[in-house]
Amino acid sequence: MSDRTDNASVAAKAPHGISDVARAAGVSSRTLRHYDAIGLLPATAVGEGGLRRYDDGALVRLQRILLLRGLGLGLSEIARVLDGEQDDVAALRAHVTWLEQERDRLARQLAAVRTTITRIERGDDMTTHDTFDGFDQTRFRQEVEERWGADAWQRGQDWWSASDPAAKAAFQAEQRAIATDAAALAVSDDAPTSAAGTALARRQLAWLAQAPGPALTADRFRTLADMYVHDERFTQAYEWAGPGAARALRDAMHALADAGAV
Repeated sequence: MSDRTDNASVAAKAPHGISDVARAAGVSSRTLRHYDAIGLLPATAVGEGGLRRYDDGALVRLQRILLLRGLGLGLSEIARVLDGEQDDVAALRAHVTWLEQERDRLARQLAAVRTTITRIERGDDMTTHDTFDGFDQTRFRQEVEERWGADAWQRGQDWWSASDPAAKAAFQAEQRAIATDAAALAVSDDAPTSAAGTALARRQLAWLAQAPGPALTADRFRTLADMYVHDERFTQAYEWAGPGAARALRDAMHALADAGAV
């Protein structure tokens, strides 16, 4: 009788079995057990036969894990994001904004590809606008050229094209790590001038300095910092890690420049 009572209590507390969760989320039960073992997604309870079970809060956490994993983050980075941002609703709203932008971009790409198929089948001429709508890799080009010269964009493109896959991966991983730390700073009590804020701004300075272009003066550093907040395209490069990440990074960068360290 006591076993049945205990099992009923477990099911009421955590109604979602590991097999059902794994199947619905498109991951394996082994993956969920691994997430449990490393503390990324602890099972809410353990039922009969040692089977892990999950409550609604665990489902929300798993959704966030999958969203962050889809952005290319490693498990250790994901853990830092989730541990640094406890407001699930605010974090998910930031994800919604990013996902809506991605949805719109993918919808445009889908329409462009369908148009291409139709034109090929009909023997119609191609147009550059219809063919490449949604593929705009140069969406920041105008800002870069207006601020730092006509050849600044091309130099950056040439540098990126010449970088090997490992260098590109490392560059992108550092940007994601900076975004994660910026999100953590946003929810902490640390000021932009704190040790954490200074370290964050110095990492951003070193990351930016990897790319060729005009010298990173204090004024240019501040301008870049402001763009992270005032231009939503740049903001989303950091806000996926948590609300306030772009603003926290901006403030830290300003503080570093004001201190004469740039």
